[in-house]
Amino acid sequence: MKKRIVVALGGNALGNTAQEQRELVRQTAVPIVDLIVEGHEVVIAHGNGPQVGMINLAFDCGDVPPMPFPECGAMSQGYIGYHLQNAIREELLVRGLNKPVVTIITQVVVDKEDPAFQNPTKPIGSFYSQEQAEKIAEQTGFTMREDAGRGYRRVVASPRPTAVVEDRTVKALIREGQVVITVGGGGIPVIREGDHLEGVAAVIDKDFASEVLAAMIDADYLIILTAVEKIALNYGKPNETWLDKVTVAEMEQYMEEGHFAPGSMLPKVEASVAFAKSGPGRTALVTSLENARDGIAGKTGTHISM
Repeated sequence: MKKRIVVALGGNALGNTAQEQRELVRQTAVPIVDLIVEGHEVVIAHGNGPQVGMINLAFDCGDVPPMPFPECGAMSQGYIGYHLQNAIREELLVRGLNKPVVTIITQVVVDKEDPAFQNPTKPIGSFYSQEQAEKIAEQTGFTMREDAGRGYRRVVASPRPTAVVEDRTVKALIREGQVVITVGGGGIPVIREGDHLEGVAAVIDKDFASEVLAAMIDADYLIILTAVEKIALNYGKPNETWLDKVTVAEMEQYMEEGHFAPGSMLPKVEASVAFAKSGPGRTALVTSLENARDGIAGKTGTHISM
């Protein structure tokens, strides 16, 4: 049965250079096109943490004028979307499908009173030693913090998204049968000031933006991709347990018990629960990219529903 599916790709899966990304997205396109070939309507979202960090640092540490952070987000949406849409289009043509693929430079509304603006937590860009991080902070005024024992990275605010500005455009393209790439990097965060949209220096978590998108277009499935096939309780411990089909109530209990790391699996679980609660018949699937097709078929992955 045909489903409307939002697939949320992680920014770390897209490559650290343009050349690396071009190679990786060819592989990424294959399981996405698998879903399209089976008749599903597929909308694609993606992260941009490494990419937007590189763009921002290149401007701030180079000999050119600084580039505002929202514009860096727009740049990352453009070049990631360019690579993705070409790779997906070519894979579709290989399989005999002449189906349009389009990237939308997408703005996502946030609340200017969101407390996240007072506590930057979202890591972006490359890892640095403590000495390098201190020098960058001194030169640029960035907030640099240690990240998971791997070094120091810049952190910015990560407010929650409330709406997608280009919602009517996304819906119109889906109705026309096009494959849409949207809310790239979680979307460019903007604040409404009357009729004006003001970009802000922040990064929206792509999982939360994907959830807002999926609810907005009345998707049947939100697939949040991760490095593992399923969500686990007690991950990496002797009593590790992999989850298959789970109710919202069960996941909320697991969250209360502290099973999921805040900077890793917790946002994926929170976004999944929010989507499953957003309307009847909606299911969130957390799995790896290579298992997405089998996940939709109910053969693997962690399925979260009411």
